[in-house]
Amino acid sequence: MNYVNLTPHAIVLNDGRTYPPSGEVARVAAGFSPLDDDVCTQTFGEVSGLPAKVEGTRCIVSGLVLAACQDRDDVVAPATGHPETVRNERGHIVSVPGFVR
Repeated sequence: MNYVNLTPHAIVLNDGRTYPPSGEVARVAAGFSPLDDDVCTQTFGEVSGLPAKVEGTRCIVSGLVLAACQDRDDVVAPATGHPETVRNERGHIVSVPGFVR
């Protein structure tokens, strides 16, 4: 399977495989209501930067983009919540065991 990383940073799997950023980033449009007592409502819209589906290729995206693309079976996100995710001493993710769909 071929993977295209549509996030702005490298994705490292626990087994050492690394997927560098492709240079393209998939994003979800966001809208905001006016602030009321320092709080606003956020809404999400269209996904941009996601190429057409290609047989044999999966697109690595953020969890937010994945949630907006439930109609696409070729879109995955890093499994950052998985119990086998490796974190450094500051709690930053070092690697993930795989992807979620």
